[in-house]
Amino acid sequence: MENREDLCWKPCGKNILQKTPIGSLCEIESVSPENEKAKYIVLDAPDWVIVIPELDDCFLMVEQWRHGANQLCREFPGGVIDKGETPEQGALRELLEETGYKPKKLTKLGSMSPNPAIMSNHVHFFLAQDLEKVGNQDLDADEYVNFYKEKKAQVIKNMGSSVYQHGLMASALMFYLRTLL
Repeated sequence: MENREDLCWKPCGKNILQKTPIGSLCEIESVSPENEKAKYIVLDAPDWVIVIPELDDCFLMVEQWRHGANQLCREFPGGVIDKGETPEQGALRELLEETGYKPKKLTKLGSMSPNPAIMSNHVHFFLAQDLEKVGNQDLDADEYVNFYKEKKAQVIKNMGSSVYQHGLMASALMFYLRTLL
């Protein structure tokens, strides 16, 4: 994509309003292409990973409570990349923590901005294949997660339904389906 200076804003200030466990809520001051200043709210958060674990004709899926939706959601395993980790290391760690499985093959499928209007981070998508059960779940103190195998066809069919409400899971599935083309 070409750089369109007539559309680009230039940040000129940042004020952290609130630090939270998931990131910092910031007020960003920017200068418009017409040299006008304006302030916007941005969530500065660490990058995330989402892992699509393939096991025969199934995916390993997790189910957990999502506070924003106020409901249980079925998702691919994933989470926050820890400080000092590469996205690949984060993907391997999250898969192991949430399922007890380790892949012999991990392929990066792509990255994107979860919501570039209000968030500064990226999410990285990985395909995990040739899985080996090497342990049990080892969840963080505030995680309550079940995992199970679900037929790929069921996940594809149900994506966007009431239990599959997480938009980033649809993005992950799109990256996976693109590999099949």
